Amino acid sequence: MSAPAGFSYTGNDAALRRTAVTVLRVGTGIIFVAYGWQKISTNIDPGVTGYFTYLSVPLSGLMAPLIAYLEFLGGIVLFLGLLTRPVALLFVCDMTGALLLVHLPAGLFVEVNGFSQVLILSAASLAIALKGPGPCSLDRIRWDRQQWKASVPAQVQPKPGLDSPRHPPTVTVGSTQP
Repeated sequence: MSAPAGFSYTGNDAALRRTAVTVLRVGTGIIFVAYGWQKISTNIDPGVTGYFTYLSVPLSGLMAPLIAYLEFLGGIVLFLGLLTRPVALLFVCDMTGALLLVHLPAGLFVEVNGFSQVLILSAASLAIALKGPGPCSLDRIRWDRQQWKASVPAQVQPKPGLDSPRHPPTVTVGSTQP
């Protein structure tokens, strides 16, 4: 891939891009944990439920605790990088709902309850869902472990009691039956 005019790619660019995804995921997770905790700690019912009802959010009695716990627990899971893509997609849905039902009529600026914050959280969540968790994540550890298990040939079986380097595992090729 050639670099655009005025840019050059170095060997560190790939590592920087992977690190950037991790930084974005961790920061986004922290923000969702904070907003989820804010909803939970202000008494979901009647506090958040009443606010959702005031805003005409459909099924506010169901949506208030659902959104509060999605943001809190989902934020923790996103921070850790576990189930990253599905959780990030849930956050895109969460923020799209907040944008359309609450913030869009107020305009862009957050000072007047505008949509800039939910827009950036939605965009960050979508980027995370598309790019994945990054290298420092539980998803990556889980994936690497699965890849390692898949790369070990099933035919290689060590003989019991012969674990030393002088006695390599026995490899069974084919069957002895005709």
